[in-house]
Amino acid sequence: MGKIIAFSNQKGGVGKTTTCVNLSAYLATKGYKVLVVDLDPQGNATTGLGFAKSEVKNSIYNVMIDDMPIEDAVVKTIVDNMDILPSSIDLAGAEVELVYIKDREHVLKKVLEKARNSYDFITIDCPPSLGLLTINALSAADTVIIPIQSEYYALEGLSQLMNTIKLVVKHLNEKLKIEGVVLTMSDNRAIISRQISSEIRKFFGKRVYDTAIPRNIRLAEAPSHGKPIMLHDTRCTGAKAYLALTEEFLEKQPKKSKN
Repeated sequence: MGKIIAFSNQKGGVGKTTTCVNLSAYLATKGYKVLVVDLDPQGNATTGLGFAKSEVKNSIYNVMIDDMPIEDAVVKTIVDNMDILPSSIDLAGAEVELVYIKDREHVLKKVLEKARNSYDFITIDCPPSLGLLTINALSAADTVIIPIQSEYYALEGLSQLMNTIKLVVKHLNEKLKIEGVVLTMSDNRAIISRQISSEIRKFFGKRVYDTAIPRNIRLAEAPSHGKPIMLHDTRCTGAKAYLALTEEFLEKQPKKSKN
């Protein structure tokens, strides 16, 4: 049975999609079957893997709102062993439409339960908000990974995210746990970056990964080419960091066989 991991932070621009896509891609290269679920109406994971949102025929919207079978919307990516359930422009209206659906917080969970046995990992790229789509992701997930930028503003709103997770655990998904915290856009040359990193490590303790993701031009430009970093420039510092993060992530997993 596959593990479902939500990548969440209500602050935009913290490397959430970059982390979701690249960790997923490296897991796939290690032989694990991975499904990326693009739950963000901006569709950055979709475009970052080479799909034009305007050309997406079936998406997560159709699966959640129109009851389309998930297998009809999932498509293969350019990475072996990795599929994507893409986003589309229609997803922007899903937040409102979900309000009128019975058991609206668990719509995504019911969808993904049907796909669990087909994948080792299902990763969800959440929108940069704490609305109903993110609540659906947290309700469906086994764990959550929180990417945090090593800058002052990253600390603001962190308590709001933690409070949301606590509320989800209390009312919707008692099994949800924090998988880990990833420090992104790190720059050890900057004193403020080191100070913020230290504060985050104090707050989260051992849940913060040892591997921090540096600022890296090649990493930033990879999505515009529709590729994860390992297919864009496998030798750059960003690629090496995500490979190291993947290995650290796997070391912390219970031993499991590949499908």
